Amino acid sequence: MRRFMLKSKIHRAKLTGTEINYEGSITVDAELLERADILPGEQVHVLNSSNGARFVTYAIEAPHGSRTVVLNGAAALLGKIGDELIILSYCGLEDHDTRRFRPRIVILEGQNRAPENQTGVLTVNGGT
Repeated sequence: MRRFMLKSKIHRAKLTGTEINYEGSITVDAELLERADILPGEQVHVLNSSNGARFVTYAIEAPHGSRTVVLNGAAALLGKIGDELIILSYCGLEDHDTRRFRPRIVILEGQNRAPENQTGVLTVNGGT
């Protein structure tokens, strides 16, 4: 049996822009994608903590260190600058692998910065 598990999470991302005239996606700082192990083009689920919107799209890489998080296309209508987002990706694992697997969770501080001492791998219950 396969189970679909949380693979990556970028928590507390602040929306820095919207671009309605785009075919659709979310653009995220390459550094944040790397820390969360999310590839450009990978499917992501986006949760807007500020208004309750939830949608599925794919990740696009913004310049490394830009702190960019932009909703594009129709998704741009689901948020406004300053909204707090959660960006999730999932993976399929065999049942016997699920007990040992730990998702990569990146918790951001102000201005879309991950703490320097954060390894990027945390357990779901918040321990390191």
